[in-house]
Amino acid sequence: MQIVFLNSFEKPLGDGRLDDAQLTICEQQGMWSVVWNGSQHGSAESADLWYEGSSWEEMMNAFRHGVAVRMGEGFTPLIDGMLDERPVGNGGFVSLLQCYGELHGDTALYESLRDWRRVQASSDKKSAFLVATNRTLMMISAFVPQTAEELSQIPGWGPSKSASYSAEVLAITLGFLQPRAFPLDWVQESLDPKAYIQWLYKQKENKYKNRLDRQQSSRMILEGIQSEKTLEQLQADTGLARRELMERIEQLDQEGYDLEPLIARELEGVPQEELLRIREVMRNDGDKYLKPILQKVYGTEPVAGLKVELIYDRLRLVRMRSRREGTSDNQEAM
Repeated sequence: MQIVFLNSFEKPLGDGRLDDAQLTICEQQGMWSVVWNGSQHGSAESADLWYEGSSWEEMMNAFRHGVAVRMGEGFTPLIDGMLDERPVGNGGFVSLLQCYGELHGDTALYESLRDWRRVQASSDKKSAFLVATNRTLMMISAFVPQTAEELSQIPGWGPSKSASYSAEVLAITLGFLQPRAFPLDWVQESLDPKAYIQWLYKQKENKYKNRLDRQQSSRMILEGIQSEKTLEQLQADTGLARRELMERIEQLDQEGYDLEPLIARELEGVPQEELLRIREVMRNDGDKYLKPILQKVYGTEPVAGLKVELIYDRLRLVRMRSRREGTSDNQEAM
């Protein structure tokens, strides 16, 4: 086994002693491993295997996720720069406000804002995060704006949201005491630097964990397709919501993976006339938005015995096939 990377870490223990550790990346015949060896006097029990497998990208995200976790715990590397971004501690003003919001948010106000968002999203027929993200609501709950001008100083609350929702949000926040006045230039001095740095590392930890989870679920999907699994089986294996699974499959198709075996299996029982009609509508009207296609092919009333979600799956699969065949036709014409 060949060691291709080695770094040492130290963490002050508060009594003059240092906790030390080593992080290694090893390779053997195309298989990668990432191992954290904690101090504990080098005992075997302190070894922690972060990753073992053949994917370089998965290995790097497992490596960076683990580094973010350990540095958030107070470990300092001998060689820095492993998180491929600007050093932690140089965060901008927006990140200061986000950190303060998460650390000092008013729980009661936050829950009231979430209740409002849920009703508003249902009324607007859109996802809740498009009305306002959790992070935006948390900052509102921490700073408690009392005017439209103050509300506009919250990151993520731009002109469009101000025009649509400011009155409703201010009607809620006016029922709560504002802890400190706007503008928010006092935030940086009020934040504990150590708490802020830990928060920044937590953001990196979450970022690389999400990347790693996405890569692993994509690998699971591709392996499942090779094993002739159905969409239902892929959903059970990955634990993804059905819509997220289909979006992930579409992304893999755009990246050039051969998903025709899955498409063929899932469309096998669909009448040929129905498939031709779907493709005709997509060709004539475009395929960017699926709802108009659904209505034109199937009508405005739900199809008896077929869930609307399954119809959308069908449309997505047909779209993937038609786009790929269209690309192939264009390449041949050139």
